[in-house]
Amino acid sequence: ESTVVRFATELGYSGYPKMQQAMQEMIRDKLTSFQRIEVSQSRIGNGSVIEHVLNSDIDNIKQTIEETSREDFKNSVKAICNAKTIYIYGLRSSSALANFLGYYLGLIFGNVKVISTADRARLYEEMNRINKEDVMIAISFPRYSHHVSTAMKFAMDRKANVIAITDSMNSPIAQVSKYVLLARSDMATIVDSLVAPLSLINAL
Repeated sequence: ESTVVRFATELGYSGYPKMQQAMQEMIRDKLTSFQRIEVSQSRIGNGSVIEHVLNSDIDNIKQTIEETSREDFKNSVKAICNAKTIYIYGLRSSSALANFLGYYLGLIFGNVKVISTADRARLYEEMNRINKEDVMIAISFPRYSHHVSTAMKFAMDRKANVIAITDSMNSPIAQVSKYVLLARSDMATIVDSLVAPLSLINAL
């Protein structure tokens, strides 16, 4: 046991549970759709589907409460309120979250721009005016979109405040953002669980 703990520490984790969590996240990201169906089937077994799904979402919200940085949340709100233009970017299932956030921020501010293109040329076109007076909110969950990471790097190069809404500090977009808001999303099923990210967005 002590060898395993030392090994985890040597890799840069605070302990074995943190290494285990990182491995689970990495494996979840690599699962194919068919494997996800198999995993969900083995998890639920003969139990109640609705109870399993709702309890999983409750667990995701509880973990989100524990893991999201209150400091980053407060700074994100401040950055949004002070921004000249608010850019929001999410692809695949995250585009639903981006549109939801964009709609409600649009009721409060008149400077919200939701981007939903996966075309690189079009993306740069839509972001060509971003600068240090702006904020970019990027939303990405497994399987992560490299387009979102690219857009964030571009926004960072332009000195904009960049906020990541994602599931883990190991997420590619967490590495290229100023503020990270973590929301748990158990992805070992065919359906993306967006309950905790949506709750976080409601709080924003």
